[in-house]
Amino acid sequence: MNSQPYDAIVIGGGPGGSASSAYLARSGRKVLLLEKEIFPRFHIGESLLPYNRRIFKDLGLDDVLKAEMFPKKYGAQFYIANGSKSVKFVFANGIFTKEKEAFQVERAKFDHILLKNARAKGVDAREGWTVTRFREDSQQVQVDATDPEGKSHQFIAKFLIDASGRGNMTGNQEGIRVVHPKLKKLAVFGHFKNVQLDSGREGGDTVIIRLEDKWFWIIPISAEKTSVGCVMDQGEFAARKEKETPQEIFKSIWKSSPVLQRRMERAEIVGTMQVASDFSYQNKRYVGKRLLRVGDAAGFMDPIFSAGVFLAMYSGRLAADVINVLLDSGRNPAPRLRQYERRLRNSMQFYWEMVHNFYTTPFLEVFFEPREKYYLASAINAALAGEIEGGWRLRWRMRLFFWIVKAQKRLGFLPRIDFAAEPVAAPAEP
Repeated sequence: MNSQPYDAIVIGGGPGGSASSAYLARSGRKVLLLEKEIFPRFHIGESLLPYNRRIFKDLGLDDVLKAEMFPKKYGAQFYIANGSKSVKFVFANGIFTKEKEAFQVERAKFDHILLKNARAKGVDAREGWTVTRFREDSQQVQVDATDPEGKSHQFIAKFLIDASGRGNMTGNQEGIRVVHPKLKKLAVFGHFKNVQLDSGREGGDTVIIRLEDKWFWIIPISAEKTSVGCVMDQGEFAARKEKETPQEIFKSIWKSSPVLQRRMERAEIVGTMQVASDFSYQNKRYVGKRLLRVGDAAGFMDPIFSAGVFLAMYSGRLAADVINVLLDSGRNPAPRLRQYERRLRNSMQFYWEMVHNFYTTPFLEVFFEPREKYYLASAINAALAGEIEGGWRLRWRMRLFFWIVKAQKRLGFLPRIDFAAEPVAAPAEP
């Protein structure tokens, strides 16, 4: 047992863990961060949201990230796979969107920068350490972990932050993970060179191509590499992999779309294809007696709107703020932890609703016909940028947007989308 208690132990050194620990250490707290991998390491989820920039600036990271020359993202483009429809959202055009641009990042470099920043702020960040179990009571938490040589250790702290990502360490131990019944997806993805990107500022856009029951992302992450992936049903992939390799499955799908053909015809894989599953789940609880879950350790959703890194760092900041208040006040933590859970659940629920609706055709029929009536298009723009604290002026517009989606399902007052229609000769531009 390591007898000297920490103010907080953080499980995981990804964006949520690095952000929360950096905020705590900056406030003078004694923080131990345990990360099971050795950085830099490969990770998916390269597209960031503009509202990430506020956290970067707050942690002194904005200039560091600019120096890395990561591609800048000024908007997002969406296409129907047969080229019949397209729409583009430019962040600078939204009247509610205060942050106008984001980075597209190679996560191996990006996550390493965040972890080094946490260490520079005083975090005891240890790589190659695996947390195996935790225990908590009303006074403290205890964590069991193994070091890189496999030796067991125990640590105690006043609070525990679980930022273990989809590893979901504490949620799995407690058995509270709930998989979304209709979003049992997986992704087949890889890094490619020679992907056809747009010229100028649009070359940094995230591009989403929607097929009838699956979708592709195209995300430039450096001057040479582009991340391309396909999110599809686990059942379809399982049936096909008996006869096809992941790369064959991936290629046959993009060849079915003229939009993808135009962008992928000269593409060459860099490295190997990857497969990631368990795409959408939530834990029943986001907190314990002295535990706060952040980012994917609270819940992970389909990555269609690129909110993962932003929600991880946003919730990491919230968790650090709560712990700082509780350490200073010495009060019963339960009320503050419940408040944290409500705030995080409301933020995640907003994106859950967007993700769930994205797989319905009426949603797409409204989404691909944006109107500025009542500034609804600007509200969607703000949501895509990461504006989750816009207050009532955004909430009622988003509620109206989803009401229109329900009306479209029944009345069909907007043009219907036909995924089976013959591909158009030239894919429509936004």
